[in-house]
Amino acid sequence: MTVPEINYWAVLLATASSMVVGSIWYARGVFGTRWSTLANVDLDRPSASALWAIITTVIVSFITAWVLAGAATIVWHFSGGGYLWATLVTSVILWAGFTAARFITHDAFEGRPTSLTVLNIAHELVTVVVMAIIIGVWPPAGTV
Repeated sequence: MTVPEINYWAVLLATASSMVVGSIWYARGVFGTRWSTLANVDLDRPSASALWAIITTVIVSFITAWVLAGAATIVWHFSGGGYLWATLVTSVILWAGFTAARFITHDAFEGRPTSLTVLNIAHELVTVVVMAIIIGVWPPAGTV
């Protein structure tokens, strides 16, 4: 078994993009106020654990981008066609099958509002699609 080719520069940029998307998505003027109300989070009270949450997000975003890059390369090798298309399709399939499905299940059992679930899974979709665009337009050397 071999590890698929991965452009780690694209993975790093995709990781950073998740922070940008999250910063915009959860800004007060976008969905931040609605999210904070639904999630019962006080945006005016800084959290002592915010630094840990940011560090965790960077690590998890790197893992997500890395897995997406590897899976997209496998899909591209298997199916042929354009690398960007393979990456976009892979991102949506992985989002639907893992991220959205798991959010919906957990939020249903935790009794979270459906509108919070929709808001969060929509954020995740935008995040992985932006990652896919970055990874897809910057394929690993020698693959395209």
